[in-house]
Amino acid sequence: MSLSVQPVQWTTDYKDPNYDGILLVTQNIDSLPKELEGLKDPLQDYGAVDSGLGEEVVVLKVPNLPGNRLVFAPTGPVNRDYDDVRRFSDAAGNGIKRAIKAGIQRPLLVCPPHSSYKRSTLVAALGALQVLYMPLELREVKPSPHKVAVLGVWVKEQSQGEQVTELTSALESGRFVYRDIGGSDPERMAAPRVAEYVKELFKNSPVQVKVVSDLSTLEKEYPCLAAVNRCANTIPRHQARVINLEYCGEGPIQQTLLVVGKGITYDTGGADIKAGGVMAGMHRDKCGSAAVAGFFQILAKLKPKHLKAVGAMAMVRNSVGSDCYVADELIVSRAGRRVRVGNTDAEGRMVMVDLLCEMKEKALNEVSPHLFTIATLTGHAIRAMGPNYSIIMDNGAAHRSENALQWQKAGEVLGDLFEVSTIRREDYDFHKGKSEYEDILQSNNLPSSATPRGHQTPAAFLIMASGLDKHGVDSDRPLPYSHIDIAGSSGPFPGVPTGAPLLAMATKYILQP
Repeated sequence: MSLSVQPVQWTTDYKDPNYDGILLVTQNIDSLPKELEGLKDPLQDYGAVDSGLGEEVVVLKVPNLPGNRLVFAPTGPVNRDYDDVRRFSDAAGNGIKRAIKAGIQRPLLVCPPHSSYKRSTLVAALGALQVLYMPLELREVKPSPHKVAVLGVWVKEQSQGEQVTELTSALESGRFVYRDIGGSDPERMAAPRVAEYVKELFKNSPVQVKVVSDLSTLEKEYPCLAAVNRCANTIPRHQARVINLEYCGEGPIQQTLLVVGKGITYDTGGADIKAGGVMAGMHRDKCGSAAVAGFFQILAKLKPKHLKAVGAMAMVRNSVGSDCYVADELIVSRAGRRVRVGNTDAEGRMVMVDLLCEMKEKALNEVSPHLFTIATLTGHAIRAMGPNYSIIMDNGAAHRSENALQWQKAGEVLGDLFEVSTIRREDYDFHKGKSEYEDILQSNNLPSSATPRGHQTPAAFLIMASGLDKHGVDSDRPLPYSHIDIAGSSGPFPGVPTGAPLLAMATKYILQP
């Protein structure tokens, strides 16, 4: 399968005639290295007549440069308490938009490394590529799958070129898959079509794919998922799929990641329907599974040694109708816990919990396992942390190794930022059964944004209903587990998905911060 990822090339010559315009991304022109001295004079001349130079993107006509065009996209200050590496990706994104508007089709990105941000060139390239992504639905009908012919990246030394372009292309290919799955509409990426896409994507790659579609198997192995699927199952094109992925790197395995992604292809809310116009955008509820597929795409490209990864994409539509699951139902999870449904709009935790239980069973036989769930799970995540940040929270075993803090640090390298939350005793108490009928209450009947600790309590539910609570720090076999809520970071609607938390994952487990 050809992904049509934007071609990226490198050069050490900023006057390379292969390009038709330069996009300069830097804090200020005075800090340009000697190799780029030729870019200073035209910008200084421009600054003599415009004191606003450095505050917004400008386009200059400069003879003897590629295409006679120089687009300057300043980052602004990058050294204040609240600055971070996103200044470079933001500037590059703004700059590439202006370059396209100027008619540049072969832009050369020039972003000299910054002393405080060793990956700033890579970050700027990824910022440009975020803008250059063309949605799947458009690629399928347009004559060209690209917005520009090629994106060039200037490097100081030839030895840096291959590394920068390899990393850029590999990371972008993962985000590309994420955007295709997470951003496409609920019919183009209904569960069966996601399965087709993923199988074709990983054909002849190091990633093994197995798809579970048989209803009796889903009902037996994943009863909570099957309950959510019950209504959608009456429509063949909406029927659920569990997509299992596995990657095993060369050499002795030193760490095993077991990752479950929420893949709600469309969330009506079910019987607890999303009323009042809040249903729009709910095709994005599959970004957790999109992140799983995207991470495995990066693994397939970079092929890290000594790492094993096992993934599960829970692709289900939360439909509404006469056969939909309803509040008050009692469902016995794979772990044997009797779950009382409190709100059908809390379907994300339902579709993941039995897969998490299955991953728990596998983890007992793996080397240095760590379990994860990734989901656009709660509006509370956005209310608590804002729209641009992922949230990670550890169980006891993961907390002892300071896993969440490591993810937060890894996220700072490429601008895929995290906030850290903690799972507390109140979260477990919240989900304890309220009567002798049930062991666990799935949810209350309020939106998460109106529920105290609304993004933390679902992690406790996942631990309890999957049986992971039997593998806490007080057990003979503690299993590290972390829940990641990407409701805020997955991207705006309308807009293009961001790919969060792929860059942080890749940094932590492949690139190392």
